Amino acid sequence: QVQLVESGGGLVQAGGSLRLSCAASGSIFSINAMGWYRQAPEKQREAVAIISSGGSTNYADSVKGRFAISRDNAKNTVYLQMNSLKPEDTAVYYCHAEGIYSGSYYYPDYWGQGTQVTVSS
Repeated sequence: QVQLVESGGGLVQAGGSLRLSCAASGSIFSINAMGWYRQAPEKQREAVAIISSGGSTNYADSVKGRFAISRDNAKNTVYLQMNSLKPEDTAVYYCHAEGIYSGSYYYPDYWGQGTQVTVSS
């Protein structure tokens, strides 16, 4: 059974930093893209940052220059370093994995449980 376990959320003042981690567990052979999405109250879930298995990255315009995504393929872990946080970054952040090969199973789409990030002004 595959699981995505997130950690690192919390409460921080505006201008502060947080680092999110998401570890995929299970008998994983490979993962294609991994990424972070967020959903604020009464808003749709949006993509924040995505990283391919080869390390190519894409960011939402609203976080470019402030957030950095990285991954450790050996540990099946993806990170999101968030700097210069703003109140509008407040949301539940979800880890996402696309294309997980685990044993004889293929999971095209997998989500973590979410971690709350709250930025106070």
